[in-house]
Amino acid sequence: MDAILTAIAAVVLGPLATFALYYVGNFIVSHLPSNKVRKALGPYVFIAPVLALVGLFLVYPTIQTMIFAFMNEDSTEFVGFRNFNKLFADANFLQTIFNNVLWIAVVPIVTVVLGLLIATLTDKLGPIRERVFKSIVFMPMAISFVAASSVWRLSYSWNSNGPQIGILNAVVQAFGGTPVAWLQNESFSINSLLIMVVVVWANAGFAMTLLSAAIKAVPEETVEAAAIDGATGWQSFFQIVLPQIWGTAVSVFITVLISTMKIFDVIWGMTGGNFHTNVLGVDFFRQYFVYNNTGKAAAVVLLLMIAIIPIMIYQVRTYRKQEEIR
Repeated sequence: MDAILTAIAAVVLGPLATFALYYVGNFIVSHLPSNKVRKALGPYVFIAPVLALVGLFLVYPTIQTMIFAFMNEDSTEFVGFRNFNKLFADANFLQTIFNNVLWIAVVPIVTVVLGLLIATLTDKLGPIRERVFKSIVFMPMAISFVAASSVWRLSYSWNSNGPQIGILNAVVQAFGGTPVAWLQNESFSINSLLIMVVVVWANAGFAMTLLSAAIKAVPEETVEAAAIDGATGWQSFFQIVLPQIWGTAVSVFITVLISTMKIFDVIWGMTGGNFHTNVLGVDFFRQYFVYNNTGKAAAVVLLLMIAIIPIMIYQVRTYRKQEEIR
């Protein structure tokens, strides 16, 4: 009951408190005697609270994490690069990095290609069938990765003794095969690839929606001109349509790439990072909450930040170029 009341209070009082804050700030600034001062301070009435929140909950923790990465496990003394040396000397951590590389090499590309394929094919359907099919594909976006991991973990379920409740092993048995321990199978990173299926399944709707909108925005005159010139369907798509939606495809790719680099909940929900499926997000959780090693946990986060920041910079530059073109 207390949790429900807290949620209701947050929903009701939160917007009211925000409105009151902006109203009072704007009232004070608007009644200042100098018109020059009012014009100078006016924008900051609305920007200052946001900047304060960003500084308090983003900038300050980031700086603190960077400092903790060079301190011991309880953050009481500086140890230099010792945390990084220990991480890279651990064979399990090298496997973790390999898994992260595998994730970013597979998931973003497959997601964009699948989304592009679905968007292209559904555009050929009638309006009603297109809406129905796209709604079904987009539906996984409505559930969390934790819920998705629970559903798919049951699908991959394996029982060494007794009946099989997993759909995949039920199919294997139906064809006379032997049930397989899918999530425990470490050979060729099969279990990691099977977990990637969950993320691709959940993100395909997101990619399809953005890419479908981009395809519909392509001028029909260009496609018709290509057809008159004798271009085939494939040539028209790859030489006319794809170059015009390339900016959107890159944006979708980078968005999925960033979320993939810091993936955590799906892996934690399906394997807990065991059976050689560990990634940096799970390793951070273990170092901080399981082993109580703040130094190593911060070092893992810092490595992840160093990998993500260049991609974010590239994404911002891509958006700016698209805005300049528009």
